[in-house]
Amino acid sequence: MIAVIKESATEEQLDHFVSWIEGKGLNANVSKGENETVIGLIGDTTVVDPFLLESMDIVERVQRVSEPFKKANRKFHPEDTVVDCGNGILIGGGNFQVIAGPCSVEGDNLIRIARAVKAAGATMLRGGAFKPRTSPYACQGMGEAGLDLLCEAKAELGMPIVTEVMDPRDVQLFVDKGIDVMQIGARNAQNFPLLKEVGKTDVPILLKRAMAGTIDELLMAAEYIMSEGNEKVILCERGIRTFETRTRNTFDLNAIPVLHHLTHLPVVADPSHATGYTRYVSPMALAATAAGADALEIEVHDDPSNAWSDGGQALTPAMFADTMRRIALIREAVTQEVE
Repeated sequence: MIAVIKESATEEQLDHFVSWIEGKGLNANVSKGENETVIGLIGDTTVVDPFLLESMDIVERVQRVSEPFKKANRKFHPEDTVVDCGNGILIGGGNFQVIAGPCSVEGDNLIRIARAVKAAGATMLRGGAFKPRTSPYACQGMGEAGLDLLCEAKAELGMPIVTEVMDPRDVQLFVDKGIDVMQIGARNAQNFPLLKEVGKTDVPILLKRAMAGTIDELLMAAEYIMSEGNEKVILCERGIRTFETRTRNTFDLNAIPVLHHLTHLPVVADPSHATGYTRYVSPMALAATAAGADALEIEVHDDPSNAWSDGGQALTPAMFADTMRRIALIREAVTQEVE
């Protein structure tokens, strides 16, 4: 249930109203936008009579919310959330970013790739230090040494870094290293202990959709993080597993406008994992940009044929630079005012 507050309400009235809600055993989620203030009532709202709420002086109107996700719901928070990823890099609310880098951190080539993607216009650096792989015999990543290499690249280039955390026991390590954005991969999108643990931090979380997850399941995963106090959540559409076998996954571009309708959280698109083939990454990056993604996450490698993982979906630096030029044209077309 949400209560929309009248513009004439004073801070004293608002505080009194929140205290009254909490006195009923509910949590009050206060969202102050440019045009209105919305208070979400979270908990067993059957203890509150909506007609009583509407009769209160400061309440403009009351609306029931049927969806189980509350903190992620745009009805509770009409204004877009803008997530600060560090070094002045913002995602959401009209701020568009490109996250680029290798699938796995492999060694000294990381800094070469990082320099190349930054020169092409990327604003954030990605790279996996810990890798979730289907086979236990496949490359599992460099571990903590990979985090150190990412931090060295960040120190030189000033690019916030995005890297995946897989184990609740490693969350504090990521915090101590100063990782700017912790990524929750598709395989861990319903690892609820991990979601709760990153929810206890103040670090932005890039949450990927599960391999066969619905949109509502993605939003409920975000709710797990936000319910622990961390509201810096960025959602990522990365393709879902379907009956189609011509691509690695099926890129659900529908999800971008649907998520913007349902939630205030920023939405990122990952065309690399969605398609699985280099030849499809650039066209799908352009399509996601046109569909309204707040950011893109693209894999880039300077020697894809010798990459430790996912070389078959990585762009070369030259290909990435060309894609970035095309993305800029799409962004200009979709953001310009139409008379």
